[in-house]
Amino acid sequence: MQQMLHPGCDNPELIIHFRTMNDLYQGILEGLHQMTWLEAVAVFFAVLSVIFQKNNNILVYPTGIVSTGIYTYLLSREHFKLYADAALNAYYLVMSVYGWIYWAKKGPEQPATPVMRSNSKELTTAVFIALAGWGIFYFLLSRFSDSNVPVMDAFVSATACAGMWLLAKRKLENWILLNISNLVAIPLLLYKHLYLTAGLTVFLFTIAIFGYLSWRKEVLQREMSHK
Repeated sequence: MQQMLHPGCDNPELIIHFRTMNDLYQGILEGLHQMTWLEAVAVFFAVLSVIFQKNNNILVYPTGIVSTGIYTYLLSREHFKLYADAALNAYYLVMSVYGWIYWAKKGPEQPATPVMRSNSKELTTAVFIALAGWGIFYFLLSRFSDSNVPVMDAFVSATACAGMWLLAKRKLENWILLNISNLVAIPLLLYKHLYLTAGLTVFLFTIAIFGYLSWRKEVLQREMSHK
């Protein structure tokens, strides 16, 4: 199958598009054919994790641990060279353990930490994580790896790191940062021929929209009850 870039463009950082719907269809079939059982398990647990996240369920973390552990291994393989994404999944793994402890720390007899809006300090910290992470990831990828998509790979990973930090603290705005990351990740994954994972990311993007609305409703209801 041909690699589809804009005619005359030799820069892999630009947005990738398919010339015909048949190319996309063939790509999906190729992804299904090449998918290993390990990738299938990772996708399955990733779907479960985001559903639990949308429903504000603590099981978001153990299911996420399984998925991110597998993706850390898969994305670091020579075939894909998505090293920042592999590092991101390793970060997810650590943050999932942290978030699991943070969420459940009050014990089963007490209510879990409620969803809240981020304050100005938390938002500033999240933006700093995203921008600093982008610069650090880009520097490392461009200097010490053979990645051919360092800008996009670094951006996806940095914004997701910031979103995951807010998720661990149960902050509403985590969905916004995670979906910015998802939006940029989709063309990157298509370029790398990770068609099933790109499809998963489209699903996660959609679920995240509903997750944001659900969490926002919970926040508004609590704010109204305190008036």
